[in-house]
Amino acid sequence: MTILYWIRNDLRLDDNAALSYAVQEGAHLLIVWVWDPEAEKPWAPGAASQTWLDASLRELRNDLHAKQQQLIVRQGDSATVLLKLAHDINADHVVWNDCWEPSGRRRDRAVHAALKAAGLDVKTFKSGLLFDPESVTNKQGGPYQVFTPFWKHCVDTIGVSAPLKPPRALTPLPAIKLPEGTIDEIKLRPSVRWDKGIHEAWAPGERHAHERLKQFLANGIKRYKDQRDCPGEDGVSRLSPYLHFGEITPSRIWDRIHSSKALQASGAAAAQADAFTRQLCWREFAHHLLYHFPDTTDHPLRPEFNDFPWNTNASMLEAWQKGRTGYPIVDAGMRELWQTGWMHNRVRMIVASFLTKDLMIPWQEGTRWFWDTLVDADLANNTLGWQWTAGCGADAAPYFRVFNPVSQGNRYDPDGAYVRRWVPEIADLPDPWIHRPWEAAGDVLSAAGVTLGDHYPKPIVDHAAARTRALRAYDKVKKKGA
Repeated sequence: MTILYWIRNDLRLDDNAALSYAVQEGAHLLIVWVWDPEAEKPWAPGAASQTWLDASLRELRNDLHAKQQQLIVRQGDSATVLLKLAHDINADHVVWNDCWEPSGRRRDRAVHAALKAAGLDVKTFKSGLLFDPESVTNKQGGPYQVFTPFWKHCVDTIGVSAPLKPPRALTPLPAIKLPEGTIDEIKLRPSVRWDKGIHEAWAPGERHAHERLKQFLANGIKRYKDQRDCPGEDGVSRLSPYLHFGEITPSRIWDRIHSSKALQASGAAAAQADAFTRQLCWREFAHHLLYHFPDTTDHPLRPEFNDFPWNTNASMLEAWQKGRTGYPIVDAGMRELWQTGWMHNRVRMIVASFLTKDLMIPWQEGTRWFWDTLVDADLANNTLGWQWTAGCGADAAPYFRVFNPVSQGNRYDPDGAYVRRWVPEIADLPDPWIHRPWEAAGDVLSAAGVTLGDHYPKPIVDHAAARTRALRAYDKVKKKGA
């Protein structure tokens, strides 16, 4: 038997259902990755994602070469590429792991139909999520729209399946060696190398994903619940890009956590671990929502928000994008994003609230910016996060919450370590003023070498007035939706 395996955002050998099937069948195997951004529009991978993808493909190719296996890289229409390769190697089956995003599902249906029409057997597998979005329903048979009942149903009723072991060996084609195609030809790397900061901050690939998990389980998870909201601390897993590109699966993470004797032996440690696995379930909830409500990438789940009085101020949008709003915690987050392709989750909520509620700029603008600049730009998570913060999505109560960037900074970055790292021009300000430099006395600013409006901008909006304006608009929406 000869199997052609079409790999996508499942760039791993471990816990891989399609790959495990090929190994169990004892098949001769050819693995292909196809660059087909037209099929993924309007959500083809953004610039930061492409940078990660380039490095991850190189890592995967090295891993496969170590097992005497090729990684074929092609670009073009997916169905056309797969049909030709299947013919070239006389494949019996074409297999892949399911995609859950709307454009991926449309593409997969079209490819499946084309291959079947050509007489090929096609097998698809569910891999990469803890719970199948198709089969999880509430008591009424519909999709969940509130997290807690979704979480309890999935964990208590369905349970998490054990991950599959990585293959010890892969059987290459016996006599055919096709040209692999060079990853450079795909041109995923930018021609102007703005991505230096991303490469300094990250090491893509399956091996590095497992190393990161090992480090987190040894150190970070034991204080996760207490420190996960503090951007100045190393209190989060930083596994999100590895999860998005399928370099590690949530099943493998879940298994490692629940098989850890150290975590299970201590009640305090177990509580910290439970807080983390709850966040894994939020990721599942995001995919559940996107599967059942695919239009929410661009349209609010709550229809009354279609008429929300958004602002379209281009200069304020640009100030937010460049980290020049005059609010240090916001600017620190946006600069961290631009330099490293990632932002701490607490800060993501702060900057999203600032854009949608202080500036009242449409959440779709934020979604698009994050999509292009995040290395972990996951469509489901991105959509859920922005709609939740804007108040127009699922489980968004209280939808009228407006994060105060000063109080959020004081609470979660009390010594200003995070702000000082990413907004160095105000790093010498004393702690009481690091999150509100505009309130500092002139001599304090002078001593710190800060001239507002020159070294660092004055606030582009007054938060108190902006909050009042936003709440007035939300009150109108609330009355309309009642």
